[in-house]
Amino acid sequence: MRILNTGGTFNKRYDPIKGELFVPNDNLAVEQIVKSLVISIPLQGVLYKDSLEMDNHDRSVLAHTISSLEETMIIVVHGTDTMDLSAEYVASLGLDKVIVFTGAMIPFSIDPTEATANLSMAIGYAHNAKHGVHIVMQGVMGPYDQVKKNKAAGKFEYV
Repeated sequence: MRILNTGGTFNKRYDPIKGELFVPNDNLAVEQIVKSLVISIPLQGVLYKDSLEMDNHDRSVLAHTISSLEETMIIVVHGTDTMDLSAEYVASLGLDKVIVFTGAMIPFSIDPTEATANLSMAIGYAHNAKHGVHIVMQGVMGPYDQVKKNKAAGKFEYV
């Protein structure tokens, strides 16, 4: 198993000088969660962007990274707004791997509860999932085309 960190709200921190949230170029949020586990999971940063800033070139970089890894179980920490687009892009490759997208609606730096729960669920889910691309968010988990963000309601749902 390997965790790939692409940034997103999960990783955002507050800049008191600018008065805004930003996606840092580090893995601090994910590292803090992973260090509490009794298993060791390699972690790799990939893009460090808000998912609304991601384009198909970024998705290509992510897909290439996933396809080049030896590991057959990959957790992708990704922004929630375009998680479905990236999941669909990666799924189009037909890789013989378990790839689980997760993220957070509230930054770990503000309240670590949701980010920790989502990443932990994604890790557990990956161990029992069939090959393919999945989304695990807020207790909702399944193949990427059966789990979507309801932006109006601010939650993930089965579709």
